[in-house]
Amino acid sequence: MMIKNFVEELSWRGMIHDTMPGAEEHLMEAMRSAYVGFDPTADSLHIGNLVPIMLLAHYQRCGHKPFALVGGATGMIGDPSGKSSERNLLDEKTLRHNQDAIKSQLAHFLDFESEAANAAVLVNNYDWMKEFSFLDFIRDVGKHITVNYMMAKDSVKNRISSESSDGMSFTEFTYQLVQGYDFLHLYKENKCTIQMGGSDQWGNITTGTELIRRIGNGKGYAITCPLITKSDGSKFGKSEGGNVWLDANRTSPYKFYQYWLNSSDEDAEKYIKIFTFLTKEEIDGIVKSHQEAPHLRGLQKRLAEEITSMVHSRADFENAEKASNILYSKSFKEDIKTLDEATFLDVFEGVPQAEISQSDFTNGVDMIAALSATTKFLTSNGEARRALKENSVSVNKEKVKEDYQLSAEDLINDRYIILNRGKKSTFIIKVI
Repeated sequence: MMIKNFVEELSWRGMIHDTMPGAEEHLMEAMRSAYVGFDPTADSLHIGNLVPIMLLAHYQRCGHKPFALVGGATGMIGDPSGKSSERNLLDEKTLRHNQDAIKSQLAHFLDFESEAANAAVLVNNYDWMKEFSFLDFIRDVGKHITVNYMMAKDSVKNRISSESSDGMSFTEFTYQLVQGYDFLHLYKENKCTIQMGGSDQWGNITTGTELIRRIGNGKGYAITCPLITKSDGSKFGKSEGGNVWLDANRTSPYKFYQYWLNSSDEDAEKYIKIFTFLTKEEIDGIVKSHQEAPHLRGLQKRLAEEITSMVHSRADFENAEKASNILYSKSFKEDIKTLDEATFLDVFEGVPQAEISQSDFTNGVDMIAALSATTKFLTSNGEARRALKENSVSVNKEKVKEDYQLSAEDLINDRYIILNRGKKSTFIIKVI
């Protein structure tokens, strides 16, 4: 495969924070191996992991060989970088389960299966650390790095000096040595000469390059990307429910799609460069069209389409898009019935609900009862009657009169009915 300029590709996308001198030239000489580490403390990655994932994906597309390292050993310790407390430690069985789940997600971006020379490889540092005795480690690795060198790292200094911190345990203090040894191990066993990660990992990565120099008598390189921030100051990768996960069981494709669709113009213009494989020419065209008609939110829609299709599937994107547009659909009653129950509940999350038993429903529910006495959506029968006379009540987006009776034909997914009073008040009846 022809080698493409990886650093140049990342630079225009805004994905380069620091590169060690000589890294770009090193990459242009031949196919090189590089790795990125992933924390295996959950059985899913989240969108905060997407930048390092995209680093590896672009790396492979530029003709180089990517290694994804699952930190089974380091996951048992905890990385102090950017954190104020130690992480929970996991057992081996849990870590192996998480590793399998993570590889499945990475396979959406990386080619692990082909016979190409630059096929991706997944490794777990627990495999080479589990037999390493403490005495062997401090003798063979620890003696090459001084305490002064380790104390000078920003991740260590910030943690020790932080007023909100209880200090740093010896376990965490040694983290950079363990991560540094990972780089040395991959350098010796897999000719891996580059480690990549977020800018907060620079100190840990350079410890690895130092070990390669002192023990391996070789040369390792560091490449870091910026930490992503949102223009409004809120944390990237978080929603009201916490992390935005890549696992559909943790964050549904609909909610995942909505996260990107709701990006600001400024953020979407940045994200589409980082989180898609669209070319510079394609992105420039999308941005130009968006600037001419920003109310159409074409930039956000294309961003959400690309990334939802990539993380989930094209079908999941189309379903999420349909669900997003369904409230404004001219054929709402037919379209809403095509949504699966989980997506339906996502669309109407937070909308007031009331339950009606199947037996009550079989006997028929008149509209006044459906709005007041049976559901308590409205405060009284009188208020319900007035709303119906004002012609402001609809069932599944179709206007109804006072004499309307709810029936099985109104049910969505054989269970739900949507009531509206005017444009702003929405209620859900659930038949149980």
